[in-house]
Amino acid sequence: MPPRGQARGGARGGRGGRGGASGVALTTQPGLQPAAQHITTVGIRRPGYGTSGRAMNINVNSFTATFEGAYIFHYDVITPEKNAAAMNKRLMKELQNNVAPAVFADAGVGFDGRKNLVSSAQLNMRGDSAEFDVTLPGEAPTHADRPPRIYKIRLTLVATINAEVLRGFTAGRQSHDNVITTALMALNVVIKEDPSQKFPTKGRSFFTPQGSKKIMGGLELWRGYFQSIRPAVGRLLVNVDISTGLMYQAGPLINLCLEFLKIKNPAQLSSQMPDQHRRDLGRFITGVRVQTRDAAGGAVRSRVVRKLSRQGANEVTFTDRDGHVRTVARYFQDTTGRPLRSPALLCVEVGRGALIPLELCTVIPGQIVRKEIPEEVRSELVTFSTMHPKQRLESVRQALQVLAYGQSEYVRKFGLTVGTDLVSTQARVLNAPRLKYGGTGPRATVNPANGSWNMADKRFFQPMTIKAWVLAILEAPNRFNDQVAQDVARDLVAGCRATGMTVEDPIPVIRRINGQGNIAQQLIAAGKECADTKVGPSLFVVVLPEGGNHLYTIVKHWGDIRQGVATQCVKSKKCTRAKMQYWANVALKINVKLGGVNVITDATQMTTLSDPHLPTVIMGADVMHPAPGSTGRPSFAAVVSSVDANAAKYVAISKVQVGRQELITDLQEMTSYALSKYLSYREFVEKARPVAPKRLIFYRDGVSEGQFQQVLDQELPLIKAACREHKINPTITLIVVGKRHHIRLFAANDRDADRSGNCPAGTVVDRDIGHPTEFDFYLQSHGGLLGTSRPAHYSDNNFSADALQALSFALCHVYARATRSVSIPAPVYYADTVCARAKIHFDPFASHSETGTTTSDASENLESFKRDYLPLHDKHRNLMYFSLSGCKYEGLFCRNL
Repeated sequence: MPPRGQARGGARGGRGGRGGASGVALTTQPGLQPAAQHITTVGIRRPGYGTSGRAMNINVNSFTATFEGAYIFHYDVITPEKNAAAMNKRLMKELQNNVAPAVFADAGVGFDGRKNLVSSAQLNMRGDSAEFDVTLPGEAPTHADRPPRIYKIRLTLVATINAEVLRGFTAGRQSHDNVITTALMALNVVIKEDPSQKFPTKGRSFFTPQGSKKIMGGLELWRGYFQSIRPAVGRLLVNVDISTGLMYQAGPLINLCLEFLKIKNPAQLSSQMPDQHRRDLGRFITGVRVQTRDAAGGAVRSRVVRKLSRQGANEVTFTDRDGHVRTVARYFQDTTGRPLRSPALLCVEVGRGALIPLELCTVIPGQIVRKEIPEEVRSELVTFSTMHPKQRLESVRQALQVLAYGQSEYVRKFGLTVGTDLVSTQARVLNAPRLKYGGTGPRATVNPANGSWNMADKRFFQPMTIKAWVLAILEAPNRFNDQVAQDVARDLVAGCRATGMTVEDPIPVIRRINGQGNIAQQLIAAGKECADTKVGPSLFVVVLPEGGNHLYTIVKHWGDIRQGVATQCVKSKKCTRAKMQYWANVALKINVKLGGVNVITDATQMTTLSDPHLPTVIMGADVMHPAPGSTGRPSFAAVVSSVDANAAKYVAISKVQVGRQELITDLQEMTSYALSKYLSYREFVEKARPVAPKRLIFYRDGVSEGQFQQVLDQELPLIKAACREHKINPTITLIVVGKRHHIRLFAANDRDADRSGNCPAGTVVDRDIGHPTEFDFYLQSHGGLLGTSRPAHYSDNNFSADALQALSFALCHVYARATRSVSIPAPVYYADTVCARAKIHFDPFASHSETGTTTSDASENLESFKRDYLPLHDKHRNLMYFSLSGCKYEGLFCRNL
């Protein structure tokens, strides 16, 4: 629930200003309307607009909104505990329309389904609080001899906000405080009210069946629309984007089960089903809402599936009210007078333990899958979601017809008006940084063009040596024979040597590994064979079969946690008869895992990183939360840090923390660890003077706009405390990187777009669509391949606009495993990768593996996870072990979902 607005009147002013240790005088750019001097901001005021780069006109997927209301009234809603949002909205609609219509007669009202009701006028209640009894028409009683259920709803006025406060905020005269947060929440609730009553809704997106597509596993894809009211410079904007929803296929529940299990015979849905299949199916249908007809009264009811029975309807028994023991099949036959068509099929448990045969359940249309997206459907989801920029922009325009703001009673009564013209503004295209590879002369440097470059004739900046290595094959011999193995070994060596690496012994120890056996023991045996005949292997290249994700986890746990040896996994299909470009890309990952550096920014251009008098440490941090629907599982936090003068070599540390908590609990310890690695590398490897960093630039990922103040309040002091531990006092710049937003940039003139139709890499926008008072900007740092590119959103507390934008763009070019600029700076990407790899720290065969069970006690559960979270092997602590071959965003950073 958002923070409550202040009491009546919405007092102006806000928290005291907070910022990094700056000491830099910034000059306001011409045309900038800075926030008034008495206004405090979250972070730092915008120092000015950037001026570097080539100017370009763009369109943005947003529309101007005008709010002409006088006041916003915010009510706290207390409804029966544990009601779903959809149920609460049904109750509120009944309250408004039939139970107490006079209370709402003069108001435009929006309700978020949870705790917040907002109104354009004060409700006609006696006093600020009232309680109502609501009965839903047509709802069958829980028992035949009881009356319909009465739901008690209490409304309490908690804030009255003068709309002038919001208008002052967009004009730069008002601080961003709880009053503004509540006002923006209210407007978002209002624009969501109408579509939420017509379409399936998730967050701020809603979905329609038009253009839907059935896919595997009983699922289908629906297209939808995202909408959000955002503050901008001098106005409010409605951000509209295209979204994709994963839905359960409607119809008989039996059909859904057959589709999920990929079988055709319904008779297999019986107690003879293998236990693993039954458990998988049970997890899949849990939470699905089905329609059933009561056996006794014949009323049609909507129920939620709680679990799947172990026995068929003709086997599972229960004791009825008269004390008779009957099977479920017998009960339905006796009650309805008709036997079940398939009495041997399983049942679903609904409500408080009632069992309903599968054949009597129908899946209600329009149900969103709110669990983790199955791995096997992700590629179809990406393909379905991919849209050319022009197609996406046209869909955004068409969305206005579906949203129909002008026809919404809720929007009109609230005093909101939404324009129909796309927002246009001016962007700039930054010059790409020059990159430096190994050697001297023209071949040692490269100038990226639209976010990509060619490594032909280039050598790594710091290439490493492979003394001896092992090729371990987990693929079947008929799919990966001995000749293919020899070819792979030869081509890998050629790819490594082409990039400047030294391979002292090109002939590896080739060992076939039984994936059903003890993989760790077999890898150790292969390593011992290599050590006995040559020298100890510095690298294990492991060939995995398709669908071998569980084998990948086992291999990485062995290499990174248990053994401390570099492992490089490749898929058998991809590496068979692969071209040299593929092996050069593999070499990118191997070199950094062994301690090398692939590429750096040219020191003559990026003085922020290369000034020897101002040594700079770059850090990135992220938090990854458990999958939707998971309970009792933790979140994982990661911090990565540069250790060298070029900010190209990084170390990492990760921790377990409370599930779904965004703030990093152990940030002081993690930052202190990273700083110790930086200081020791500078002193003992680079032998630099001075050793201590003068600047610390901290990129923080995953924080929503509403949490930025919490980061400043709670995380920034932990970073400073870590610096004090090492008796250093660098200036600190904290930069929040947002990639989960829906702003998209479109070139107004086709001549300005790249070959994919996207804005070119380096497009930056800091005018018109940014925050009214804070320093932020949008940077599209990567070239598009498929679909519409997504810019990253940055907020900062101590930099000039041009300096921060240039630094962030440069760091997007030194991601170690690519010859393309990526969508977010490399340290943020690395932190995200470390979080994604957190599962390898658990023993893959222990209870806390990815599919492990949890206890009901949250604190006990967390401590258990912490005990089982094994540390990185000592040999990997100074290496970029996390440069993996299948990063979670690989192939997606230029496609929007």
